[in-house]
Amino acid sequence: MRYEGTIFRPPSEAGSLLIQATVGCPHNKCTFCSMYKNTRFRVRSVEDIKEDLVTARDYYGPFVESVFFPDGNTIIMKTAQLEEIFRFTRELFPELQRITIYGSARFVNKKGLEELKRLKEAGLTRIHMGMESGDDITLERICKGVTAAEIITAGQKLKETGIEVSEYYMVGIGGRARWKEHAEGSARVLSAINPDYIRLRTFAPEGNTPIMEEIKAGTMQLLSPHEALREIRVLIENLQCQGSMAVSDHISNYWNINGILPRDRDQMLAEIDKALQINEARFRTTAMHHPKIK
Repeated sequence: MRYEGTIFRPPSEAGSLLIQATVGCPHNKCTFCSMYKNTRFRVRSVEDIKEDLVTARDYYGPFVESVFFPDGNTIIMKTAQLEEIFRFTRELFPELQRITIYGSARFVNKKGLEELKRLKEAGLTRIHMGMESGDDITLERICKGVTAAEIITAGQKLKETGIEVSEYYMVGIGGRARWKEHAEGSARVLSAINPDYIRLRTFAPEGNTPIMEEIKAGTMQLLSPHEALREIRVLIENLQCQGSMAVSDHISNYWNINGILPRDRDQMLAEIDKALQINEARFRTTAMHHPKIK
């Protein structure tokens, strides 16, 4: 298999075969993200992708059960191209159970409902969506390129097709100024979508990103560990989802908070309250990971 640049995947795709379909991200303007900053976006040819799939089959055999197609926003590819790739993948790996990609709301919404249904029929199982926030002011500030209403539209379209929706919520991205609006707005958006997964990611700034400059300038204040946990508490309290699984499956998080909503809400809130009883000094801090932040 051939890979260009650094390949990123969700933790839940750790066991998946990774076949690069696109290079970089077509948006690439989020102020918090450094993943594709030095990469010019392009779509790989269907022929090259198929060649890599055959190479993988020859190496691993036909027993692959899950395939993830990076890079960022592979959903932007033409529907016919994606259909061809997905069907070919299923032919090569008869025991395949899952095909997944990244796709933000902006690019999901470029496809009509019938196109998404075609992708589902071709084999697309799940889309990982970096919602980050459901607060329009926060979304604009981080240059996400999408509104809360557009996030809801994209999520609802996918749910209607039967494609699993894995939404990512970024704890702390609203800063101290809008943490509550960020949590409550996100709960409203997620409740409207009722995603299959709500994945918690705690914001940790990276160098050479615009948001790092905001932090250094003092125009954005990072949340402390307890403040981040309280924000999650507000999110969980306000979620009106039926059967959505909330998971803390990332090293960035301060505490593991997992459960199915609404069944496990009380248990999840109790876990947060337990964490809030721990001396805040015992949690790792953002400053520890980024000593240049003073």
